[in-house]
Amino acid sequence: MGVTNQALGLRDRKKIQTRQAIRREAMRLIEDNGYANTTIEQIADAAEVSPSTFFRYFPSKEMVLMANDLDLVTIEALAQQPRDMPSLKAFRRALEVTMAALSEDEWRFERARLKMVLSIPELKAAQFDEYRRTVAMLTEADCRRTGRQPDDFEVRVFVGALAGGLMAVLDGASGVPERMYKALDFMEAGMPLRAIGSDS
Repeated sequence: MGVTNQALGLRDRKKIQTRQAIRREAMRLIEDNGYANTTIEQIADAAEVSPSTFFRYFPSKEMVLMANDLDLVTIEALAQQPRDMPSLKAFRRALEVTMAALSEDEWRFERARLKMVLSIPELKAAQFDEYRRTVAMLTEADCRRTGRQPDDFEVRVFVGALAGGLMAVLDGASGVPERMYKALDFMEAGMPLRAIGSDS
C-alpha cells in the first residue's frame, strides 16, 4: 500500500510487487478469457513467475481474487484504538486509516477486484467463506481490544451486523467509501428503519 510500503525493506517490497503482479495479470486474463478458461499456469506465465511461486502467494486461483489485502491494515488500525472507545466508533476510525493509506491506483484496483468477484458465479461459495473469515477476523480483533470473549453474545451480534452491513454496500461501484461510512452512520443511529411515509 502507498503509505506502508515506504517503511518496508527491499525484500518485502519485492514480495508485494510480485503479489500485485500476479493479481493484475490474473484479472486481465479473467477479463479477456473468463474465469473458467483461465489457468494458474497462464497466470503465472503472464506474471513471469513459476507455478510454485504462485502458490507461495495464493493457495488457489479463486483466492487471487478473493483475498482482501485491506483486512490486515484495518485490523492493525483497530488494535490502535483506545480500549474504552465504543467498538463501532473504533472500527470507523480504523476504516478511515485504511482508506487514507490507499493510493488512487490501489483503490481503483480494489474497486475492479470487487466488481469482478461479484460478477463470477463460480465464486459464490467462496464469497460466503470470505464473509465467515472476515467475521472471525473482526471478532478476534475486537475481543483483543475490549477484553471480551469471542462467544460473547453482544460481540457476535455486533460483528455480524457490521460485516453484513458493509457487505451490502460493497458492489464494486463508485462511491464505495462514502456508502460504507453511510452504513456505519445508519448503524450508529440504531438502524431506525421505518415504513415509507411514517413520521414516528
